[in-house]
Amino acid sequence: MRFPQRIVCLTTEPTEVLYLLGEQERIVGISGFTTRPAIARREKPKIAAFTSAKIDKILELKPDLVIGFSNLQADIAASLIRAGLEVHIFNQRSIAQTLNMIATVGSLVDASDKAAKLISELENTILEAQKAASQFSHKPIVYFEEWDEPIMCSIRWAMELIEIAGGLDCFPELSHFHSAKDRTIQAHQVVARQPDIIIGSWCGKKFQPSQVIAREGWADIPAVKNGFVREIKSVDILQPGPSLITHGLKQVQAIIQEWHAAQHHKDHCPGD
Repeated sequence: MRFPQRIVCLTTEPTEVLYLLGEQERIVGISGFTTRPAIARREKPKIAAFTSAKIDKILELKPDLVIGFSNLQADIAASLIRAGLEVHIFNQRSIAQTLNMIATVGSLVDASDKAAKLISELENTILEAQKAASQFSHKPIVYFEEWDEPIMCSIRWAMELIEIAGGLDCFPELSHFHSAKDRTIQAHQVVARQPDIIIGSWCGKKFQPSQVIAREGWADIPAVKNGFVREIKSVDILQPGPSLITHGLKQVQAIIQEWHAAQHHKDHCPGD
């Protein structure tokens, strides 16, 4: 066979894509953090976390391709390559790169037509969101928090989702940094930017609005004063696969639209 028949997915993104393409029979192992589709967790052996993997278990599965994501998996990839396996590590950090990842996964399994259809559907969802956002005259400032200790702001794709949905990212100058440590900020910097909306998505743990609100000076932030501190679960917005658009974007949209509705009410019913 010219195309890989036994694929190990080290992260959730390629698993999600292969299922959406109808190519899930090729998958012989997945990450323990896989969330989409839910059936994958029941059907497939779990052979990796995110920065660690069961190398011997992977070798026993005799994959003809291993797919992963992120420079954080470089050591896993090196071990597998040294063991003689073929490895493809994606490193997408933007919406465009995420769509490119889908196209590449499609080409790797001879499903380019199906990948192109999926990409087209996702692009249409983005265009519809942009069209809806264009109806608003004002763009709220949105602070996105990826982690709390230390405080880290938006990764690039989160900033892009905010802009697509009609918001302005609080720290656009930092979102393009590849490494999370380069997106570390101090609490007073958020106070200075006065965001209208706060969205928290702490990678791998539940966002705690009460902790955020209690930070020094944060009671004076418009988002806190007006009750716009929201959570989007990390599985919906911190895993750069199709769910960024099918789940993450739609939730960012809903929060921004709710904010506009509240502003409209306040403008027309100032006595409430």
